[in-house]
Amino acid sequence: MRQVSRTAVVVILLLPVIAGAQERGSSLTFLEFVRRQAAELRGGDQPPASMAEWEQRRVELRRRLQSAWGDFPAAPCPLEPRVLGTLQRDGYRVEKIVFQTQPGIWMTANAYVPDAAGKVPAVLVVHGHWRGAKQDPVVQARCLGLAKLGFFVLAVDAFGAGERGVGKALGEYHGEMVAATLFPAGLTLCGLQVYENQRAVDYLLTRPEVDGSRVGITGASGGGNQTMYAGAWDDRFGAVVPVCSVGNYQAYLGAACCMCEVVPGALQFTEEGNLLGLTAPRGLMVVNATRDAVQFSVAEARKSVTWAEPIFGLYGHSDRLKHAVFESPHDYNQAMREAMYGWMTRHLKETGEGAPIPEPTISPEDPETLRCYPDQSRPDDFVTIPQFAAAVARRILQQRVPPDDAGQWQTQRTASLAGLTQCLFGGAEPAPAGKPLVEAKTDGQVGTIAFQPEPGLTLTARQEPVSPQVQKLAVVLDLDAGEQASDGPLAAALRDGGWSVLTLDLRATGKAAQPNDRIGRAPDHNTAEWSLWLGRPLLGQWVLDVRRLLDAVQQRDGRLPEEILVAGVGPAGLVAVCAAAGDARISSVATVRMLASYVTEQPYQGQRLGTLVPGILRDAGDVVHLAALVAPRRLAIAGGVTGGGHPLDAGALDAAFAFARQVYTVAGAADRLQLVADADPVRLAEQIR
Repeated sequence: MRQVSRTAVVVILLLPVIAGAQERGSSLTFLEFVRRQAAELRGGDQPPASMAEWEQRRVELRRRLQSAWGDFPAAPCPLEPRVLGTLQRDGYRVEKIVFQTQPGIWMTANAYVPDAAGKVPAVLVVHGHWRGAKQDPVVQARCLGLAKLGFFVLAVDAFGAGERGVGKALGEYHGEMVAATLFPAGLTLCGLQVYENQRAVDYLLTRPEVDGSRVGITGASGGGNQTMYAGAWDDRFGAVVPVCSVGNYQAYLGAACCMCEVVPGALQFTEEGNLLGLTAPRGLMVVNATRDAVQFSVAEARKSVTWAEPIFGLYGHSDRLKHAVFESPHDYNQAMREAMYGWMTRHLKETGEGAPIPEPTISPEDPETLRCYPDQSRPDDFVTIPQFAAAVARRILQQRVPPDDAGQWQTQRTASLAGLTQCLFGGAEPAPAGKPLVEAKTDGQVGTIAFQPEPGLTLTARQEPVSPQVQKLAVVLDLDAGEQASDGPLAAALRDGGWSVLTLDLRATGKAAQPNDRIGRAPDHNTAEWSLWLGRPLLGQWVLDVRRLLDAVQQRDGRLPEEILVAGVGPAGLVAVCAAAGDARISSVATVRMLASYVTEQPYQGQRLGTLVPGILRDAGDVVHLAALVAPRRLAIAGGVTGGGHPLDAGALDAAFAFARQVYTVAGAADRLQLVADADPVRLAEQIR
């Protein structure tokens, strides 16, 4: 181990890749674009100059974090803990425990109880993305070492992992489209973990063996992120040791990370160094490995630790912040554990100077023996992440009732449109930067348009046929086919119906797609997450692309046709609906196989992470409420699918869009809403001629 020296300097992230792109005069890649945006957001940051300034910043930072994570329950529910089994071992015992974190939500845990008289310090151990979660031998090792050194240890399964997955088997991943079910309801897995780890401390304080004034927390990888956030948020942690997890937010841009690490909009208000500062003046040891991924690398972590140093200094406790670096890959190995034992002993037992303590002899258990519910015996009514998200979503949507008349709908529409604008753009749509049209070419009946939706980004669209006398313009959106949707059946049928058809690669799709973007069921996993860090959901960026394309057409032709159709295939249906909701130039909308509701008790299948906007159910409504914003203009919905990817029959489709049907009725435009269970794009085109 070597300790990295620290100096109080201001760190500004430099992005040479962006500078290079600007010097070339070429369009930025999407990654370069988001990195530039992040650098602009945080480029003017300065560390606090006084305790008064820090205290003011600290209050605001906690407020913004809470908003980003989603609300916590107003009052904690009863824990109702139960011990389901005990393993007696030499010098300690292991208890299999469940307790309630929210009504009906149960956390599975193992308590390692040392054979010691009187009250002892306690350490909450949170796992990372090891397949066995709390049962994994890598996680067991630190629990056993701490227990043999006289600490009470509580190891917990994070929501969606370990024994708390969608299924009952160990090894399930709680990220991508599982955790994404939380976003529309305004919740995040990161925030839920912070709250549940608070409840774990509440449980520790009920144990007669625990000295509640001496509690620590540690974890690695995703567990290290949990450690950093819980330590920053909950002052009851006197010692905090995140391992192989600290870097900085801008380093996430370009990397793949778990949904449990994402704090939507964090780069709008902070960098990771301030999160470390929230732990001050309590004991914080940041552990990094020399051969880790870039977002957890020593260099990136040093920036955040260096930023936090003067904050600890304001409290007069610079010695309570330590950066420990190990020659190692991503891990929580013995040397790291021994450093952690010394840190916990210093800050929780007030013994020693924090030097590493040799690890006692440990013997991990067979993971199956530690399960609270062995042999797939977990109750069938055990609540999973998607089920919890769906229950919260339904409570939110109960407040949205169909309007009785046009006046009532106008009031609802104003509020929903304002909420949608907030969700998509953070309050106001970005203003056009100059003229969007870059270049327009025509080759026979085929035209191309190059345009800039935002400075630095250039997109291209294909138009067929091109004519100055175009009266009907259709923009066909397909996030998979992109510009090549021009060769598809919907575009062909529209052209046969007299439409001039525009197709394009929206940003981060088609020719502009980011390599290796897919993780699991999310084809746009990484680009969607990078956008969330910026507080700019991809859905909002795609809507902006559509609107700027229309601006470019108007600039090229000096006019727009009276009839403008935006048609979306699959997840792009949501782009079409949202683009039209706030843009009166769009006279009609058509969707094919669009998601019928954000509410799902299963992980999303066949959807785009970029369309799952944080808080959209709360602030704007479900898909049906967004569709209603198109009224009284023409809206044709051909087919619909559930969040789990199952097609809806005619009755289910009618039920899903009943609110929109009522809106069209009170608006005197009932005949302009068409719902057809058949998702044939050719038939759809025939209906909207």
